[in-house]
Amino acid sequence: MGTNKRHRLLIIEDDLDVADMLTAYFRVQGYDVQTANWGEDGVRACQVAPPDLIILDIRLPDIDGYEVARRLRTSVRTARIPIIFLTEKRDRSDRLKGLGLGADDYITKPFDIQELRLRVRNALRRASMGPITNPVTDLPEGALVDERLQEMLENPNWAALLVSLLNLDAFRERYGFVTSDDILRAVSLMIQNAVRDTGTPNDFIGHLSPTDFIVITHPAHVEKMAERIRSRLEQALDYFYPLKDRLNGDFGQRKLAIRIKELRATHGPFVDISQLKDAFLKR
Repeated sequence: MGTNKRHRLLIIEDDLDVADMLTAYFRVQGYDVQTANWGEDGVRACQVAPPDLIILDIRLPDIDGYEVARRLRTSVRTARIPIIFLTEKRDRSDRLKGLGLGADDYITKPFDIQELRLRVRNALRRASMGPITNPVTDLPEGALVDERLQEMLENPNWAALLVSLLNLDAFRERYGFVTSDDILRAVSLMIQNAVRDTGTPNDFIGHLSPTDFIVITHPAHVEKMAERIRSRLEQALDYFYPLKDRLNGDFGQRKLAIRIKELRATHGPFVDISQLKDAFLKR
């Protein structure tokens, strides 16, 4: 059982006998298990406390498993949770539909419980390797960003910008996950357009965190690039709020804001990318 105790599973299954059997089995295997019998309940459970993996039946009494998966994949909070579909359908088109929605695996009923256990284990192992692109913006993050930062440090003449979107959590609490994800996409596109207009095709854009964008460029371009990014984003921020709130000047206690930090090779030396990240993220 070992490391399995760290993992929490959510089983979304309307057949109570199947749900109880899976719950008992995986608890014996050392997992923490939560169940939901309706699709809407499963989506809410994931938003409140995202599990490490979801076992999802396609046939549910309210919304089907495909709709559950679609909603989970469109929210930054739940987009990366591994999903294994349980289905009675064996048609290739049904399998492709699930995989097209971002399901990690599927298994048909009646299923071999040992096979399902191995599929769960393998999906969790893949997830533990970490993401390489952000699920909302599709920009690089994680290992891909680390690789580029290491290459940058080996270059004696570099410059980089950290563009931080501040107070998105407060905005999300007020307006919801879908709207906040739309803002991340919009900010990402504006940064990409500004870099395209002021930099070169060799410039790199990625994430240090979901709301921290890293831009690697040449020192000759960095000041103009920073100014262009700042100008475009600051002009746009108010328009992310509903018209009624803008007219009333009601932006909540923590309004969306932008912060841009610049680093160059001459600000070092930086012995490794951990030190570089610390310098960037130090407020």
